[in-house]
Amino acid sequence: MADTREESEPLLSRARGGSGRDCPRGVPACSSVQESPGAAARRDLCLDQAVVLIEDAIQYRSINHRMDARSLWLYRRYYSGSSQWILSFTIFLILALAFVETPSSLTRTSDVRYRLAPWEPPCGLTEGVEALCLLVFAADVSVKSYLIGWAQFRRNPWLLAYLVVLVVSLLDWIVSLSLVCQEPLRVRRLLRPFFLMQNSSMMKKTLKCIRRSLPEMASVGLLLAVHLCLFTVFGMLLFTGEKDAGQDRERLTYFFNLPEALTTLLVLLTTANNPDVMIPVYSRNRAYAIFFIAFTLIGSLFLMNLMTAIIYNQFRGYLMMSLQTSLLRRRLGTRAAYKVLSSVTAEGETHPERLGVKPEDFLQVLQKVQLDSDHKQAITEKLHSRGGGLLSTDEFQKLFDEFEKRVVKEHPPRPEYRSPFLRTTQFLFGHHYFDYLGNLMALGNLVTICVFLVLDAHVLPKDRDDFVLGILNCIFILYYLLEMLLKAFSLGLQGYLSYSSNVFDGLLTIVLLVLEISTLAVYGFPHRGWKPAMLGLLSLWDMTRLVNVLIVFRFLRIIPSMKLMSLVASTILDLIKNMRAFGGILVVIYYVFAIIGISLFRGVVVAPRNSSLASVNGSVPCGSFEQLEYWPNNFDDFAAALVTLWDVMIVNNWQVFLDAFRRYAGPWSEVYFVLWWLVSSVIWVNLFLALILEVVDTPGPDSS
Repeated sequence: MADTREESEPLLSRARGGSGRDCPRGVPACSSVQESPGAAARRDLCLDQAVVLIEDAIQYRSINHRMDARSLWLYRRYYSGSSQWILSFTIFLILALAFVETPSSLTRTSDVRYRLAPWEPPCGLTEGVEALCLLVFAADVSVKSYLIGWAQFRRNPWLLAYLVVLVVSLLDWIVSLSLVCQEPLRVRRLLRPFFLMQNSSMMKKTLKCIRRSLPEMASVGLLLAVHLCLFTVFGMLLFTGEKDAGQDRERLTYFFNLPEALTTLLVLLTTANNPDVMIPVYSRNRAYAIFFIAFTLIGSLFLMNLMTAIIYNQFRGYLMMSLQTSLLRRRLGTRAAYKVLSSVTAEGETHPERLGVKPEDFLQVLQKVQLDSDHKQAITEKLHSRGGGLLSTDEFQKLFDEFEKRVVKEHPPRPEYRSPFLRTTQFLFGHHYFDYLGNLMALGNLVTICVFLVLDAHVLPKDRDDFVLGILNCIFILYYLLEMLLKAFSLGLQGYLSYSSNVFDGLLTIVLLVLEISTLAVYGFPHRGWKPAMLGLLSLWDMTRLVNVLIVFRFLRIIPSMKLMSLVASTILDLIKNMRAFGGILVVIYYVFAIIGISLFRGVVVAPRNSSLASVNGSVPCGSFEQLEYWPNNFDDFAAALVTLWDVMIVNNWQVFLDAFRRYAGPWSEVYFVLWWLVSSVIWVNLFLALILEVVDTPGPDSS
């Protein structure tokens, strides 16, 4: 948020450095250049400054940067689409290296029983790619530090951390090469997610809000810890009977010692082992159910929901405050641009106090601004709709209200046909009732697929006769093709392609047509007993499945036609746009915990000598890691680690992972999984729920 000084002082005064809010001192504004080669140079500088300030306002960027001609040129190149794409691709590339680096994830399966030796890149290959990425980041931090100035750079903790992470990564990279890529730990892999966070202002704001919520979350966490400890002691005292077989079974299975009892109740807090943990004693005496019900009521239903309420309370108004901050940045940018352009008008005028911005100057600046053509056209039309004369401050500000509006894209006019028959045909097949008929046909196609799936549920794929389904699919696909052609005839080719739903339908129809023609060319026309041997890359069954999958996917076309579904779908799209920062936070925590998990647990899960041991002779306990055949869940490579962490985050059967890694790696492994549960299932999931409520209550433009 801006301080009070920002509104009380002129935006482009010498005291502010001539560049707007918090610019470095000593940078002259265009209106204060006294020793310029000429008026043309001063005018060009003013227009360039106005272009950059307007672009800052559009993108909600701070105007805290240098404003001289060379810096403006560099600033626009830095924030150009190509430069930002290169930076984003570099971040993606350095994060994706974890899938290729040792241990490589390039295997068909992660199951330790069937996994073959993966291809490992030679030393220097991934390191070379990483070096290029680090060079891009070094250039990024250098440009940023130059544009905002050294004084501002020293006061920015994120940029200072950026520099430190680069230096540490470079040193660790040198160590890797000196040890011929045989180092036991790569510290720089843990630091890579920082590049993603540093490049997103919304992720920074989210982390700040999480840090602000930590004290209250810690207080609830302390209550949870006390709750767990008290009920652990109560449980160990209750389930130590010598004569009751149920008590003895409960003690040996779940409350054998203090750490095991604490782990059991921690898992029960997530209800993952309910009611298994209660059954041994409950089957002997129903009164023991009171203990477990009381624990669940206090812990799961009260304290865990209290955690959600605290997080939501901290984030209440979070998006609104972010939106207000962004709008303030926009107002500062537009006000500074107005100040600059009015200074151009002031040159040579006798009454500068009555001056404003010339419309032709604004239009000249608008043509240089990086902005989509629809918004440019809307602003230009609004400017032409007003009367002549100079633009005042309010009029200039109102022009930028067009950014808050969604531009309604006008569709090309329909073609005009002379023939009455063609005009009637155009009217019939261009009517929205024709869309309803198409939706009905898509529904009928989906129903036929479902019917045959039910009828053939107990028939092996090799024994199925797809004669009827094949005929029906051919008929439906021919109708889809006819529908596409008739719509293109009624709306015109450009008009047809101007609707995203038509593009979706058309692409899937073309793909379905190509697959159907390929099937007929390879396997012939459907007939009774249509079960030919496999020819080419795909069998008949595989091609039929692929066609059916695309048909089911095409059924999504009905969503825009149903108001309730369309409203829900649009809400989900808005959520996705506003939740990118929180998805980034999830990527960061997954990445960090996966790298730590690989360092701690790589190779601890060993394949059994007899792969059918658990399922055949029953020599392992029921419900254990081995009996459930959870062998693909391990930390032997990055992709497997991500899936394992996902399975634990869902907390369904996560006690199986706790037990298995305690046996394979040691009791200290539980600390890792409990920390992951706290960070992912407790903090992030509750944060996600709170932000969904906030987005639904206060929808607005993305302020990232």
